[in-house]
Amino acid sequence: MNMKTIFVVDDNPVNLATAKQALSGIYRVLTIPSAEKMFSLFSKITPDLILLDIEMPEMDGFAALTKLMANEQTAKIPVMFLTASTDSEMEAKGLALGAMDFISKPFSVPVLLNRIKNHLNIGEIVKKRTERIEQLQNGIVFTFANIVESRDKVTGGHITRTSKYIKSLLNAMIAKGVYLEELMDWDLETAIISSRLHDVGKIVVSDLILNKQGKLTYEEFSEIKRHTTEGEKVIDKMIAQTGEAQFLHHAKIFAGAHHERWDGKGYPRGLREEEIPLQGRIMAIADVYDALVSERSYKPAFSCAEAAEMIKKDSGTAFDPLIVDVFDEIKGEFADIAEKNKQGDDK
Repeated sequence: MNMKTIFVVDDNPVNLATAKQALSGIYRVLTIPSAEKMFSLFSKITPDLILLDIEMPEMDGFAALTKLMANEQTAKIPVMFLTASTDSEMEAKGLALGAMDFISKPFSVPVLLNRIKNHLNIGEIVKKRTERIEQLQNGIVFTFANIVESRDKVTGGHITRTSKYIKSLLNAMIAKGVYLEELMDWDLETAIISSRLHDVGKIVVSDLILNKQGKLTYEEFSEIKRHTTEGEKVIDKMIAQTGEAQFLHHAKIFAGAHHERWDGKGYPRGLREEEIPLQGRIMAIADVYDALVSERSYKPAFSCAEAAEMIKKDSGTAFDPLIVDVFDEIKGEFADIAEKNKQGDDK
């Protein structure tokens, strides 16, 4: 069984040594002399619990906790304050900010071990319940998206492929630091799953139009264009009925913004450049690429190389140039996804 990892953050080396001696052998303990150094470690390791001193120079415990709670990656980590203070107002402030508990210094080892054990057990129960809820949410998204796609015989497999394209694109954008500050505030897994609902508005479009062989008339295309705003309405109803605003946040933006263009000539709102939400700018590339490499009644499938060249050609007009640059570097990954679909391996 893997040991749980605990960060002990304190500017006093004596306190760090005492905590390490008390916890080692039971937990994996990392002693850290400042909050700043703690934050530098999160890219490499996420602890199961943090013991955090309050009175530290530069960034005190309250400021550190506030920063922890503001980031989705760290907000769920249990934090216990270590303090020599007996000020009840200080304790109330810490609990209001999100601290799980307070441990007085100098601390009793048995009390410390018991408190840690209790909080880790509670955290494990909450984690399992959260995982069950997430499985249910994901199942609903997959089922609903597949029902919508089953009505559209023209674009079979589109939802699965675009979600895979987006995963590759997001990973590459983060690796290259493109829009990194905004992406660090996303729950990436939720965003990728939510992208499957980008065409959910097609549920209100007539089957006759969705599955028409040949080019659409102006009126029919106008009806198709409604799927963006209708998708937003469908997701708004889902939010109202379930209360899951956070889970469906990305889905609504993907649905409403994926046909906007960098030059402002897209729909439904004619947004331009960074007025377009990042979700829309990312999905635009994935969506168009998949349409290009797929056969339609009014056109043959372009090769992956041809599609990539078309995307690159429209950089700065249809698409965000920074994201196109990232796409251009990983176009081979897009091609692999598209080729697997042609071979029937689109699982």
